[in-house]
Amino acid sequence: MKISENCKYVMNTYTRYPIKLVRGEGVKVWDDEGREYLDFVAGIAVNCLGYSHPEIISTIVSQAEKIIHCSNLYWNESQINLAKILCEKSFGHSVFFCNSGAEANEGALKLARKYGRLKYGEKRYKIITTLNSFHGRTYGALTATGQEKYHKHFEPLVGGFSYVKYNDIDELQSAVDESTCAVILEVIQGEGGVNEADETYLKEVRRLCNEHDILLIFDEVQTGIGRTGKLFAYEHSGVEPDIMTLAKGLGGGIPIGALVVNEKADVFSPGEHASTFGGNPLACEVGITVMNLVSQPNFLETVQKQGDFLKSKLLELKKKYNVIKRVKGKGLMIGCELNIEDAQEIVKLALKKGLLINAVSKNILRFVPPLIVTQEDVSKAIDILEETFIEMDFKSNM
Repeated sequence: MKISENCKYVMNTYTRYPIKLVRGEGVKVWDDEGREYLDFVAGIAVNCLGYSHPEIISTIVSQAEKIIHCSNLYWNESQINLAKILCEKSFGHSVFFCNSGAEANEGALKLARKYGRLKYGEKRYKIITTLNSFHGRTYGALTATGQEKYHKHFEPLVGGFSYVKYNDIDELQSAVDESTCAVILEVIQGEGGVNEADETYLKEVRRLCNEHDILLIFDEVQTGIGRTGKLFAYEHSGVEPDIMTLAKGLGGGIPIGALVVNEKADVFSPGEHASTFGGNPLACEVGITVMNLVSQPNFLETVQKQGDFLKSKLLELKKKYNVIKRVKGKGLMIGCELNIEDAQEIVKLALKKGLLINAVSKNILRFVPPLIVTQEDVSKAIDILEETFIEMDFKSNM
């Protein structure tokens, strides 16, 4: 597309690719010049049911004709019903609704500090997070994010946070003291490189938190709602947190975030936290539709099957081309670690060939397609990726 003069009115916060998307259906999107793309970004793991899903469209139209928004000064049935579903499908005792993952994480951090203060006094306020984590761009969430590149230009950050190596229980244990109120981590680090937490590590983190009465927060903003082949990623290990944050896939494209807590962590009182738009009827009705579809056993089994297929096809490419160092991830959250540091060049050329993927660091490609992706879609994506490798003249192992 030709970059419109009107683009100057949009604040320059993204390095955008030179296409303008105007329509989507299933796993495909089209730009304003009619070119078709296979989308393995899915709004960054948001469009879990793809584009123009008939049940989501029907839900939006039906609810919009009734009531879109009402104040949380009053009850609404949609919010109650979605909260019930989330609790019944998880460890949850209650839910707070907001509009994004960053908002959900802000709520989790506030909640943890209140818990610490209530039980142990004002000195119990420190929060431990992990290096290479990503929790959002608002100040608390930004501070919790263990990547200096996101902190640059925004200091001073919020006090009371410390950072430890991911998957290193000894370093975490050394960081815990009597002032620690919470540990926050991702079961699989998304923006940090699609790094999986070891099952043994998660169990030891849970043990440590129990021993010191520290709240354990799992950020499942990206991993939740079926992305890893389980409804929630913590289910792979069986380790339950005290607090879980959700967003992205929960609304299937409609903005919504959620803070799910167990009974122990349910300590907010009226007036201590709020969200004007959080839990509005429209977003919650779409959330109900998403949850009802994604939580079906056959759906989750298919996600795992397609994820295994995608992983196997990437491993086949690894055997053929030395550019691939490692393939990692679970379900349909897959990372491809490269032996080069120009992953963006691969992303740009793949886009020209009709495949949307993204890079989460200099050398890692991330694949988070809609959960409705088929083996045919995966095979086509792999073919385009291989064409990209060939055109970039990567050395063949064959």
